[in-house]
Amino acid sequence: MKKVFYSNGKLLLTGEYVVLDGATALAIPTNYGQSLEISASEKEGIQWKSFDEKNAVWFEEIFNQNSLKDSNLENTFSKTLSKILQEAKKLNISFLSENGGIQVTTKLGFPRNWGLGTSSTLINNIAQWANADAFELLKNSFGGSGYDIAAAQNDSPILYKLKNAKPEFRKVQLPWEFTNSLFFVHLNKKQDSKEGIARYKSSSINKKEIQRISEISTDLLLCHSLSDFEKLMDAHEKIISQIIKLPTIKEQLFSDYPNTIKSLGAWGGDFVLATGVERDLDYFRDKGFDTIVPFAKMVKYHNQ
Repeated sequence: MKKVFYSNGKLLLTGEYVVLDGATALAIPTNYGQSLEISASEKEGIQWKSFDEKNAVWFEEIFNQNSLKDSNLENTFSKTLSKILQEAKKLNISFLSENGGIQVTTKLGFPRNWGLGTSSTLINNIAQWANADAFELLKNSFGGSGYDIAAAQNDSPILYKLKNAKPEFRKVQLPWEFTNSLFFVHLNKKQDSKEGIARYKSSSINKKEIQRISEISTDLLLCHSLSDFEKLMDAHEKIISQIIKLPTIKEQLFSDYPNTIKSLGAWGGDFVLATGVERDLDYFRDKGFDTIVPFAKMVKYHNQ
């Protein structure tokens, strides 16, 4: 009965927030992801155990195999996971219909506060297990644009958009020969994307801004120099800053940094993209930002 499923983590290089309103976004799958293993158990119910990147258990629960309800009345994640399993059952009525207990083991390949998709990789793995549509499962549980599900399923960067509320995406190649000048810097905190989306939803946005972000996403696929890349990223930051009425992360934290800094996903947490050379990274380390991942190590696919 043993089965193993795996999903990639994600980063959104362009299109944060506005992807919800039909903008074309550039997303990348990461080398870090999450696995889910299913095996038979002699114990009744669904025995769930989740391990972090250090192989330490961070969540443990037993779910009723019929109701898919959790036994822990206090744990928020138990409630969330119960809902995901119930929604997966609605999408495929034969899911979890077999007799006998089940052991479920999940393993993260990255720290939970990195914001690379603890939830999206879980949803995509459960969808694979349930033989259900992961985009539908996301819509019925967490909500969101779905770009993270597309990244979970693909091993190359993708251009992603919502058209009539349906996901459309295609794999793309990055012509960037300057990736050794791109780094991902973690801001030492996880950002609540729901909070960021709520702020965005209260903002006014026009079609021209959405169109310009879409153009930047596609222009990046024709970008062959670091200076052109930086101009596009700086323009993107300015547009989103105006929409959500927040200063850019560079203005907030790194105003004297000489190169480009680009927020990724919900502003104010998780990773940012920084351009520069190795010695420039001491700037971030001196400020206490020690988690710095080179582009080639982070991205699932990159041009050699």
